[in-house]
This record gives sequence, C-alpha cells and structure tokens, in this order.
Amino acid sequence: MELINEALEFENENMTHMSTSDRIEASRKAKRLVLGINEIYKKTRDKKLMDIMKRITAKKRKIEKRLKGRVS
Repeated sequence: MELINEALEFENENMTHMSTSDRIEASRKAKRLVLGINEIYKKTRDKKLMDIMKRITAKKRKIEKRLKGRVS
C-alpha cells in the first residue's frame, strides 16, 4: 500500500520549472513505481491499479518528451 500512496503523491507533484536532472530523476521514479505496481496488479487484477499505472505512464511520457526535445 505504501507504493500506491507514493504513486498517488507522484501523480499530484508539480512538474514545472524542473532541471534536466530533476526530469531524469522523475522519469526513473515513475518507471520504478509502474513496475512495482505492475507486480501487485499481476496478482490481484485490480482495475484501480491499472488506472494508476496508466496515469503515471502518461506523466512519464510527458517528462520524457520534454527531455528529448524537438526533432527537426
């Protein structure tokens, strides 16, 4: 349950005005959270866990998009 609470806190964190290293750290944290929740999901098949994973993954993609920058 601690992992789920951490994921919900991560979801509500403000991601503006972050440095590059902060973005990398946030991306790694998101990956760790999704993988941890996925292990719980495999055992329980709870739809709420899947929804949390989807929201965190969406936030992770936004962070990574900002990290990569624009491709010309």
